[in-house]
Amino acid sequence: MLYELKVEIKRIDPPIWRLIQVSPRTSLKRLHKILQIAMGWTDSHLHLFKVDGKEYGDLISEWDFEVLDESKLTLGKIFAGGTKSFQYEYDMGDSWMHDITLQRQIESDETKPGCTAGARACPPEDCGSVPGYYNLLVVLSDPDHEEHESMLEWVGGKYDPNAFDATAVDRALKRLR
Repeated sequence: MLYELKVEIKRIDPPIWRLIQVSPRTSLKRLHKILQIAMGWTDSHLHLFKVDGKEYGDLISEWDFEVLDESKLTLGKIFAGGTKSFQYEYDMGDSWMHDITLQRQIESDETKPGCTAGARACPPEDCGSVPGYYNLLVVLSDPDHEEHESMLEWVGGKYDPNAFDATAVDRALKRLR
């Protein structure tokens, strides 16, 4: 069996989302790695999961509040308890909040995670959260904007906010160890 999860970055319109399939045995620690690939993040920042009022993360990092071990909680335990959704926060500075929602359970012999659908490219790392992302889109869409060239260089020469390739993400997830 697999869980089909919808992952959507909050406060972005039009939405940036992915539909992924994962095993019930997937720990939150492994889900973090899956989300980094599926969303297009680079794993350059801290992260937290918020499940049923508790926070789970990497215990190697130092936190100013109680954080439970993300390697100890699996999706099977989360969803067996009746929870249907939880949150993932990536980059505590930019605070990219993701809603993770159980869509359905699928009968399958597949054991590797996968991606079946999605929309739009992930915001570039360190672009300044939602307001910075919207500003980036304005600047990049206007070749006459005074910051256009510097922002274009900053994103590596091109950035298409509408680009997303589910097949490429699925292949990358299948290679995940």
